[in-house]
Amino acid sequence: MGKQTDVTSLRALIDETVVSRYQVFGHKEIPALCESLSMPAPPPQTDPHTHRDVSKHKRLTASLDACRDEELPVIARSVLASQPVTTVQRNALQDALWQGTDCIEVPGRARRELAASLELGGYVRHADRFLTMLDSLWVLDNDPLAAWNGGDRTLRAQIIRHVINHDDWDAVFLFDQLGCFGAPHPRFARFLEALAAPSTIPDEPAQRQFVETANTHLERVGAQLQEAGEEDGYPLFELTRTGESPSRRPRQVIFATLTKPDIRISSVLDGDLEIIEQAERADQVLVYDRVIGNDGLRWQDLLNWWQEKHGITDTGQARSTLFERMRASLPEQSTGQDNLYWLYYNIYHHEPDDLPALLPEVWLHWDHQTIRQRRERAQHHIRMDFLLLMPGRRRIVLEVDGSQHYTDNKGKVSNTRKYAATMAADRELKLLGYQVYRFGHDELEEIEGARRLLADFFGRLLGPGPT
Repeated sequence: MGKQTDVTSLRALIDETVVSRYQVFGHKEIPALCESLSMPAPPPQTDPHTHRDVSKHKRLTASLDACRDEELPVIARSVLASQPVTTVQRNALQDALWQGTDCIEVPGRARRELAASLELGGYVRHADRFLTMLDSLWVLDNDPLAAWNGGDRTLRAQIIRHVINHDDWDAVFLFDQLGCFGAPHPRFARFLEALAAPSTIPDEPAQRQFVETANTHLERVGAQLQEAGEEDGYPLFELTRTGESPSRRPRQVIFATLTKPDIRISSVLDGDLEIIEQAERADQVLVYDRVIGNDGLRWQDLLNWWQEKHGITDTGQARSTLFERMRASLPEQSTGQDNLYWLYYNIYHHEPDDLPALLPEVWLHWDHQTIRQRRERAQHHIRMDFLLLMPGRRRIVLEVDGSQHYTDNKGKVSNTRKYAATMAADRELKLLGYQVYRFGHDELEEIEGARRLLADFFGRLLGPGPT
């Protein structure tokens, strides 16, 4: 898992950005605030034992103190999404969260040499986009007296004057002013990817020129920017270790099917797949076809898709209908699979939104012909029991093995061929870049034993929270 998220810093920063701002909240607002941030309910305004009023600060402090360390990343992300924070506070929260991620390290010398070879002209031609990108990662409004001097001394104003209008700052000086040379590795990695992104520079030749220039310096430290997908017709690049192929972004996920999907190729030249949905088969095949970014596919992403697809305005109703629709796709005879699915969402029910969505019955292969027709060329293991699309393009497969994986059709005689086929499928998945974890059905059949096993497993797999 690499370094752990800095929970000590997160707790102090949440205190600074929420608890220490208690004056801006009324007593009546505090319970809703805590709920919106996934914090525990605060104590009541009046102490039931002493009948004395409890201060707003003490109520918020008590709520934060009651948070477990593993809950802090979820709360921090909620603060970033919903609370007014300064760019300094934003960056501090992000750096504490990102510390727990597996990150490629680019030493200071490589950063400086890369900057020395970088031309800024292409970015100046897209000045608004360039400033927006810089603002998303660095502190540009850094002048505490900006209100009195018109903002002329902020870094933003200096960049506009010296980079965009007059071209008298080179990239080394700009990087130095931004703080790039001493920035944490995860932030600098995101900066490199942003410099190559179409949202910053919608010009493919310019993108590729930057990538080629950057890679001459990155390859010396075992890293490179590799093409990993596209956005609005432009290439997307991702920082990877040398020799490591970035897993592609999924184009679509076919999951929780109640029947075999009806698929056709709508464009042979482009390899475009089309899933035919007929009125009598509505919702028997679920297809998530939105862009899945570096954060993976979260429960909140899936829920938003489900709500819009069905026009459901009530979030509670959407949660329950989506949960039950996915659960309906599980094999009726597999108590183990049902327990795994139910317990995953039950264990994390207090902080589900940033949780990687656990997708049941996900199609890996598809063939319009049957195994009998294909014979020895047939594709086996056509569906995965469960799939998690995690941050950083990690693909986690969870399989629940019943006796059908190693016995004959009557479940009595051991069948080495079936077992060998299961192991071959594992190897194939791993070679395709998936991480595979198998559970024996008997491990998950008894609910309380399964809860203990899965709480430990998911706690170690997910760490202190997705980042």
